Amino acid sequence: MARVTLNVDLGEYPEEPEELYAHATVVNIACGGHAGDEASMRRAIGLAAASGAHIAAHPSYPDRAGFGRVTLAISTADVRRSVQAQCAAIAEVARSLGKIVEAVKLHGALYHDAARSQDLSRAVADGAIAGLGRPATLVGPPGGMLSDAAYALGLPYAREGFADRRYRADGSLVPRPEPGALILDPVACAEQAVRLASSGSVETICAHADTPGAIEIVRAVRAALEHADLLIDPRATVP
Repeated sequence: MARVTLNVDLGEYPEEPEELYAHATVVNIACGGHAGDEASMRRAIGLAAASGAHIAAHPSYPDRAGFGRVTLAISTADVRRSVQAQCAAIAEVARSLGKIVEAVKLHGALYHDAARSQDLSRAVADGAIAGLGRPATLVGPPGGMLSDAAYALGLPYAREGFADRRYRADGSLVPRPEPGALILDPVACAEQAVRLASSGSVETICAHADTPGAIEIVRAVRAALEHADLLIDPRATVP
C-alpha cells in the first residue's frame, strides 16, 4: 500500500509550539506573502531540520492583511513575481542554514485559484522554481491545472488531502466561512487522514497549525497513520 507524508503549515505565527514540528514530516513555511519574515523562516527551518522534517515553501498572494485567504485582482505577471520573491527569500535563508527547500505548497486563495486557472498555475509554478533556483515538488489538490503545470515542467506533483477540513460529496472542500468547515475532533481528523491515505488518491496529508486544538489533531493524525503503516518515514528522500 502506498504511503503518505504528513505536512503542516507553519512559520505563520509567533512562538508556534515546537511539538507541531516534531510530528510533521514536511513543514510548509510561510515566506512573506501572507505571513513570515527572515526571523520566522530561520526559526521554522531550524525546528524542521531538528525534527528531520522536509522543508517546503508556502507562498501566497501578497496579502498580509487578509492572511492570503482572499483572491487579489492582480495580474498573473505580478503573482509570478511575488511567488518568485517569496521562494527566493526562503531559499536564501535555507542555504544560510545548510538546508534546501524541496517542495512548494501554495497558501489559501492562491492554492485554489491556481488549480482552476491554466495561466495562473503556470505563473506560480514558473515563479516558484525561478525563486528556488532548483526543481521542487509541487503540492496541491488532486487534478486541476496546477498538476498540469507541474507535469508540463517535468516536476513531481504531490496530491494533497486535508485531515482537518470537511469535504463535500463532490470531493471539494467546504469553504472556511461555512459552519462545520473545520473538523475539530482529533479522532475524526485521524479517521479522515487514514481514509484519504488508504484511498490512494493523495500522496500527502495536511493538518493546519491554526486549527483549534492543532497539537492534539496533529498528534492523533500522525499516530493513526503510523499505526496503519501509511506514513512515509521522515528520513525518506521524497517530500
